[in-house]
Formats: sequence, structure tokens, C-alpha cells
Amino acid sequence: MNGNLVSSHGKTVIRNLLTCALLLMLVSSLGASAESTLATPATGTTATVAGAPESFEISTPYSGLTCKAGDNLNFAISLANAYKTSEDAALTVSAIPDKWTGYFSAKNTKITAAHIPALTTDSSVTFNLNIPLDAADGQYTVSLKADCGSGVSDTTNLVLNVNSEEVGSSSFKADYPSQEGDATTAFSFNATLINNMLSQQTYSFTSNAPAGWKVAVKPGTDTTQIASIAVEPRASQALSVAVTPPEDVAAGKYDITVTATSATESLPIDLKVTITGNYKIKLDTPSGLLSYDAYAKKETPIVLQITNSGNTDLTNVTLASTMPDGWTARFDPSTVDLLQTGSSVQATVYVTPGNDVIAGDYSFSLTARTSQASSSQDFRVTIKTPTTWGYVGIGIIVVLAFGLFLVFRRFGRR
Repeated sequence: MNGNLVSSHGKTVIRNLLTCALLLMLVSSLGASAESTLATPATGTTATVAGAPESFEISTPYSGLTCKAGDNLNFAISLANAYKTSEDAALTVSAIPDKWTGYFSAKNTKITAAHIPALTTDSSVTFNLNIPLDAADGQYTVSLKADCGSGVSDTTNLVLNVNSEEVGSSSFKADYPSQEGDATTAFSFNATLINNMLSQQTYSFTSNAPAGWKVAVKPGTDTTQIASIAVEPRASQALSVAVTPPEDVAAGKYDITVTATSATESLPIDLKVTITGNYKIKLDTPSGLLSYDAYAKKETPIVLQITNSGNTDLTNVTLASTMPDGWTARFDPSTVDLLQTGSSVQATVYVTPGNDVIAGDYSFSLTARTSQASSSQDFRVTIKTPTTWGYVGIGIIVVLAFGLFLVFRRFGRR
């Protein structure tokens, strides 16, 4: 009998041990499954700490903002599911100011609900909020709700402080604020003036430029210079800033500041101009005389003087002419390789009138030119009859006079 009792007791112990082993295996399997879930969350999600109290939360990292009327804001939304089961959350805007609009989106698509796996946080959702242009300054609240049903829901509030004076500053910017050219360049800067205020603003313009420089502000493509302009609220105005350097400006870099000033703002714009050189050339004669006498078919030399009156050396100066039909001109030399600043050189042009030219006054022009500058002069030429023909004419007149004298003498006695 005692042996039966021992055998029965042993079987009970063995059953209990097997039961405990099965329970331990089951717990280990559940733990491995939970770890697998935590290690491989869905795209856009993060794992929630296991063992945390079961809850569901909607939140955003920045729930309080200062903004201005007309702004379009985006809020990153987090949906945290601490339940051991996945949840389908309906997303709604439970409270929003009048005329304000907002919606949830994910991957550039509007959404109204999101599926959140167990023990994960989804951060792929964005809330888009549009503030109307006529929103008055003040504090506003927008309430967002995530409802999973069965009494599981959460709400978060966005607190917006609308302040036009604080964040509604205007701007004055140029498309290309830095330009370069020579002293004869007419610089033009395209600029945009933006009024971010809630009321119309009148901006007056002032400039700070080196001595001798001219600065003019013009509206858009208009050629009229203005001293001020009115800009509607939340509107922009296209402007052009014309900058003209003085004639004797030296090569170098120059800074010009143009400021648009309203009753509440001062908006400076910094412009930079680089002058590559002051290229000037003058074509003249040593005496300044620009009129000559000439004869048909006879070459007449005219001495020219070419002067570099700029502040940069000139290279490859060429001479050219515009002559009447049938006339020719040749230069000696026809090209000046280098003309240094402030220096002059002489050249000779040989002008030959046409074969059929008659006596009278004629004009032609000569030009000295480089790739950076040019100078032209108009010359006046009086074509005269050769002296020998004058003597012939005088002889004919004398012969005719003597013949008339003889006729009158002979027939006058009768």
C-alpha cells in the first residue's frame, strides 16, 4: 500500500513539473513575440515601451506658436498607442476659430483616420492649418481629436498667438544686388517691396551713394522716378533702382544703400557696383581745325590726334572713315596697338576726292574705335578748281576783252 501511495505521489509531482514547464515555454514565446513587435515597427512608427499603462495619445512637439494673419502652418502630429492591440483612430478638428480651416494629411494626401499598431507611435501625420488674411490680432485655440471608439480617445490643443506687428515685418530685396560694368554702364537693379502689414503702407525712398552717383527708384518698368509709393496690405510692388556713376569714376567697388521707410518700418537694401574701368577716347586734330580745301583727284593729307581721356589703357585702336561716293581714304597707321591713359598719338588720313567731283563743299566722318569706346568727328572739305584752269580762264577773258577793244576801235571811227 505504501508503494502505491509513493507511486501516486510521484506521478502528481511529475504532472506539476510538466505543467510548470509548459507555462514557462508559453511565457517565453509571448515575450519573444513582443520583442519582435518592438524591434520591427511599421514605417513612420516607433515602439512604445512595453509595460507602460495602456493609453492612446495625440500630440505635437510645438503646440504654441506666434504667427500672422494669412499664414499656412504645418504641425507634426504623433499618435501613440500604448495598447496591446492595434487601434483605428478617427482624426477630427473638434474646435477651430471662424473662417479658419485645417485638415490632416500623410504622404501628401488628406486623411481622416489612421491605423496604429499595438505598442507603437506613428509620427507620419501632419496637421495643416490656414489662418485667414483678415484674422485680428489675438490668441486662438484649435483642438484636434483622435477617437478610437469604445471610449478610447484623446485631444490636443494648438494655441496660436496672431500678432501682425511682431511677425508681419515687410521686406525689400533685389534679385541681383551685385553688378559690374564700365563707367558708361547704366546699372538697373530689379527689386521687390513687400508689405506684410494689415493696412496700406506708404514707403518713401532715400539713398546713400558715393559723391557724384545718381540713384533713382522707379515703379516696375515705368521710367518715372518716384520719391514714395503706397503698397496695399499683404501685397508686393515691383521696383527698379537705376544707378548711374559719374563720368570720371575710377575703377573699383562701390556700395549703395537704398532705404524704403514707412511710418513703422525702415527697410534697407544694399547694392554693390563694380566699375571695371573708365574707357574714353577722343579723335581730333592737333589744331582743332576740322575744315580743309582739296582738289579733285588729288590726295590731301590730314593729321589726326587720338587721345585716351579715360583712366584705363586702351588697346587695338582702329581708324575708319565714312566718305562720299567715289572718295577714298587711307590711314597711316590704321591701328594703334596700345594707347596709355592720358596719352595721345598722331595718325594721318589721306583723302582723295572722286574723279567727277565738282567745286563745292563736302563732308565726311572719321572714327577711332576700341571694343570699349569710340569717338567720331565730322570734317568739312571745300573742293576748289585747280589754279591752272584759273589762269586759262583769265587768259580767255583778256583775249576776249582785247578783241572787243579792236572791234570798237575799228568800227567806232565809222
